[in-house]
Amino acid sequence: MKKPKLLLLLLPISLGVLTFQYNAAEENRTVIPLAEKHRGVCWVGSPRPLEGWELDSLTSVGVTHMSQTPFGWQENPNSPEIRWEKHSDRMWWGESRHGVGETTLSGKEKGLESLLKPHLWVKGAWPGVIEMQSEEDWQKWFTAYREFIFYYATMAQEQDIPILCIGTELELTTHREAEWRNLIQGIREIYSGQLTYAANFTEYEKIAFWDELDFIGIQAYFPLATKINPDVKTLVQGWNKQVKAIEKIQIRFEKPVIFTEIGYCNTVDAAIEPWVWPNERKEVALSEEAQAKCYEAFFEAVWKKEWLAGVYFWKWYPNPRNRQPDFTPQGKTAQQVMALNFLQAN
Repeated sequence: MKKPKLLLLLLPISLGVLTFQYNAAEENRTVIPLAEKHRGVCWVGSPRPLEGWELDSLTSVGVTHMSQTPFGWQENPNSPEIRWEKHSDRMWWGESRHGVGETTLSGKEKGLESLLKPHLWVKGAWPGVIEMQSEEDWQKWFTAYREFIFYYATMAQEQDIPILCIGTELELTTHREAEWRNLIQGIREIYSGQLTYAANFTEYEKIAFWDELDFIGIQAYFPLATKINPDVKTLVQGWNKQVKAIEKIQIRFEKPVIFTEIGYCNTVDAAIEPWVWPNERKEVALSEEAQAKCYEAFFEAVWKKEWLAGVYFWKWYPNPRNRQPDFTPQGKTAQQVMALNFLQAN
């Protein structure tokens, strides 16, 4: 008779421990309601002042956020010198301080918020290969980058832009954790909004300073298939593998995730290497259907995840272009898929 009594005494204790653990996990869980997610696009800065109607195309398809990208220029990946608007006014209106401000204000009037996403343009390369060759050059580069990003942090504060992306795809610099943490601390002193960093999909798992930021930002050009014209089921399976890895980082840092960029060309091979530029796909057959299926798979596999704070689709022109192939969903079947899911989130 003693054994049953012992079991009865232990049972409530075990249940109590389980209940405590469950509640603790619930308390720390990141939950973003669907209606609060950023329904975003990457806005292409206009070469000339907006007339006022251009942003209507966004609100009509349920967009609530747009990223705006002013550029800095670096001569080569190993050069510590960086130039930006401070050094030259030769840029499109929509990428200038004044143009970003006017676009931000026009957006607010239509219910659109902005994410400011300064980006380094490297001659003949992409920013993921920026790497200095000496400790002296590393210090020079971070000094230059600090001045560059502070310029835009100040601009974001003055223009009441709620989110600032502190860097984009600087994959060979982010191992310099101390410099990045120091940079973030300095930005916090002049900018009161939320911060993220746009990590390349090959980089986000290696970053140690996510704890200093408000969002884990990912340039989500994950490969989802190995063959052309995959069906949605195959693409969802591709996403499921990536989601597991993303969730490990999200749980570790307890931060919501934003896809600071995601996009697919309207080509049959869109899901194989989504990051490949359109001019490198000239010999590939066009396919609105393949592009649209990539969008469908994202909305089916990832969009409703509670840890996802939002998504920014690459890219959206003020004046639609008929360039083929291209990443934009404008005027294509992919736009219908995006609009359907964005509008349902209201």
